[in-house]
Amino acid sequence: MLLSLLTFLPLVGALLVAVLPTRGNAALRAVTLGVTLVVAALGVWVFLGFEGASAEAQYVESHAWFTLGNIQVTYRLGVDGLSILLVALTAVLMPFVAAASSGHIHTRQREFLVWLLVMETGMMGVFLALDVMLFYFFWEVSLVPLYFILGIWGAEKRIYATLKFFLYTLSGSLLMLVAIIAAVYGSGHSDIAGITDWAASQPLARTGWLFAGFAIAFAIKVPLIPFHTWLADAHTQAPTAGSVILAGVLLKMGTYGLLRFGIAMFPAAAISAAPLFLALGAVGILYGAFLAMAQTDVKRLIACSSVSHLGFVVMGMFALTAAGLRGGVLQMINHGLSTGLLFLLFGAIYERRHSRDIAQFGGLAACVPIFAFFWTFSMLASVGLPGLNGFVGEWLILLGTFQASPLIAALAVTGVIFGAVYLLKATRGLLFGPVIHEENRSMPDLRLAEIAVVAPLCLACLWIGVAPGGLLNKTTGSVEALVQRLDAARGTLQSAMLDDVERPR
Repeated sequence: MLLSLLTFLPLVGALLVAVLPTRGNAALRAVTLGVTLVVAALGVWVFLGFEGASAEAQYVESHAWFTLGNIQVTYRLGVDGLSILLVALTAVLMPFVAAASSGHIHTRQREFLVWLLVMETGMMGVFLALDVMLFYFFWEVSLVPLYFILGIWGAEKRIYATLKFFLYTLSGSLLMLVAIIAAVYGSGHSDIAGITDWAASQPLARTGWLFAGFAIAFAIKVPLIPFHTWLADAHTQAPTAGSVILAGVLLKMGTYGLLRFGIAMFPAAAISAAPLFLALGAVGILYGAFLAMAQTDVKRLIACSSVSHLGFVVMGMFALTAAGLRGGVLQMINHGLSTGLLFLLFGAIYERRHSRDIAQFGGLAACVPIFAFFWTFSMLASVGLPGLNGFVGEWLILLGTFQASPLIAALAVTGVIFGAVYLLKATRGLLFGPVIHEENRSMPDLRLAEIAVVAPLCLACLWIGVAPGGLLNKTTGSVEALVQRLDAARGTLQSAMLDDVERPR
């Protein structure tokens, strides 16, 4: 029952916070932090005990749930090499979000903490579910809290951003539901393994439509071009904790879905669609970088950078090579850490100055040197400086993409350069030059509690950059098995093409 405990302990904590008879917020925050710390410990326990050489799901729990005609829907949880890193990221990141929220959320803290814990249950369930119906249940659970967090605790244009987020999310969810229903009734199974085995025996003309339904739904969530417009508004209007969760974990639900329900479930369709997704990934890298370079709002700049970074993830996965797949999985973690750090750090400054405009800053390196150090470190991690986490993931992605398409890889390399341009430009505007605004001279530096939140995440970035094998080794078995399925699907597609050519007309 370890995975069930990992999934539902936050929900128990949410119920406890909701009914705890106290007028003070300190006790509520302590309970929330305590629950997330226990979940983090369980997540680390699962991570350390996971055998990366195996392609099989581990820690599996399976119970009958309900029936749909002759189809048995199961409550089935498990973790494999495609999900273990995301489970660990979700578990480890949430205590830092809970700790940081006390400095940013000043009204209706009980309700905020309840939604925060409910969201953790939903996100954990998404990465652990081995049944498509159970996956969809957790998918919807994870989206509802962000709707309220954005709509209640967001900035001045939060209603517009919330409605836009809701409409995009609803469209993707409904499309995915249609694909799930078609896959379940077509295969006679609701578990992911059963549908995957069934899809391997079906013609591309049939599985291609199912792949398209899943792929579009997850592309909206990533978001890929042209579904990216909701992201900048959501990040800009969300409170700091909401931005950290959105960048750190929620966006990875889209890339994880493309990997689990696109590439792994329908490998033949993924091979056929790979050139399109490689191109979309490369366009996202460049377009997201150009958008970021044009921003004067810091949060909006970081949001646009996510479009570029997640373009790398999608490009690496749809290179359909071992290096690209491993790099894509690792880069999901890298983006969650480095971008989450940038949002946490700027959130601390925003609480002091209540401005997101780069022009309102300048010279902060002299005024708040501790902030300047951590911001520069996080920026370099996001840029992909060798020795920090971003470099390893991007290098593997570019290596894998070059094996599939040298042209796409060459275009993506320029995105690395542009990424350095917009982040270094923003850093220069924030930290260097003369102190133009007197308010910045008296700004207090990061407090000890704030340092305690960002310092461990910076150490994690350094650890991954220096010793990435600790994470990459956990993905070995699942990635190798996926590459074998892709090779088998290529053989099947080539045989079908030869049959078409040789068939008498």
